Amino acid sequence: MTGGTDSAGGWSRRRFVGVLGGAAAASALAGCGSGSPDAREDVQEAAPPPQASPSASARTGESASGPRPLYVGTYTSAEGGGKGITVASYDPSSGRITRRGTITGVPDPSYLAVHPDGKTLYAVNEREQGAVTAVRLSDRKVLGSRATGGSATCQLSVHPGGRWLLSADYGSGSVAVHPIGASGALGERTDMVTHRSPAPGPGQQGPHAHQFVTAPDGGHVLAVDLGTDTVYSYRLDEKAGTLAEVAQAHTRAGAGPRHLTFHPGGRYAYLADEADDTVTVCAYDAATGGLTIGTPQSTGAKADPNYPAQVAVTPDGAYAFLANRGDNTLARYAVEADGARLRLLGTVPVEGDFPRQIGLSPDGGLLFAANQRSGTVSVFRVDGASGELRLAGEPFASPVAVCALPQ
Repeated sequence: MTGGTDSAGGWSRRRFVGVLGGAAAASALAGCGSGSPDAREDVQEAAPPPQASPSASARTGESASGPRPLYVGTYTSAEGGGKGITVASYDPSSGRITRRGTITGVPDPSYLAVHPDGKTLYAVNEREQGAVTAVRLSDRKVLGSRATGGSATCQLSVHPGGRWLLSADYGSGSVAVHPIGASGALGERTDMVTHRSPAPGPGQQGPHAHQFVTAPDGGHVLAVDLGTDTVYSYRLDEKAGTLAEVAQAHTRAGAGPRHLTFHPGGRYAYLADEADDTVTVCAYDAATGGLTIGTPQSTGAKADPNYPAQVAVTPDGAYAFLANRGDNTLARYAVEADGARLRLLGTVPVEGDFPRQIGLSPDGGLLFAANQRSGTVSVFRVDGASGELRLAGEPFASPVAVCALPQ
């Protein structure tokens, strides 16, 4: 049994590891419908952050040197959890974070993504009945939610064309596609696929889709499934929003792949394997959509157990960073051979507990780590020449911080 999975086949332990357990977790999952306290379409507190996302800024000619938006996801049904999506801003020079308010009315928004035009924020609803929610950023109005058809929606991403939302359901081991309208609102899903083959890996009772992301070629979308030790490649029909499986890539048994991050060059990607505490370099074939998984490498962690969460790669492709939950460190890698190799440089304390997710600012100058158990977001300055990380001030307090999304 790992710290990020539930070998009994459930999903609440993955969500609430270090936060809730047993009957408390079951109780927290009740009331997912519109009558629950968290389901109100309610927008509260301070004004929106002072600047739109980079893509929107480029269109409007706004300066990128001022405060930038930051969104933090949480679990609203966890004891001590947040009340919704924390809205903040950060100084690109100092890394200092300033709280700007909270978007309520979005239950358990544990993972976030922004539309390419910068106008709409999307959040998972990581509950027994999985769903995804759209929020208009100009006035923080909740535009509504759509069911994924699965359970425990844990990750989502926007297709680069801006017309489709991709989501992964951990509990049911399924992935879904939703259309995105002109307003940013979501339509009813156009497809859902449940991972039924191969059989679950050691210690797993079923599939556990953990990520659904678009490859750099744009035509293929890849689903990482922790339960089946498999990365599934699909071709997305961009007119119909349907999926056709084209390839499968299998890790070694029991690796528990969690999150895939592409190198900017598009030919390689890095896979964080949660269950066996490794990271793997993968070669990507844009012609077929297939992935070739390489030899597992060290995460640099000294703690046992340790559960790697996610890799982040600098925009220039020179360095990669890995969040280590348990060891509570950030592993630093030099990226070599145009993305084909990772060389471990060492680890840096994350200055928090259980870094669930990490994200780089658009210019790669800052790294943000969402620390679930300590309820903080740590900010590090990234040295572009050496890949060194230096803590930028005191961590920012945000209850059960599980996703930090800088813009």
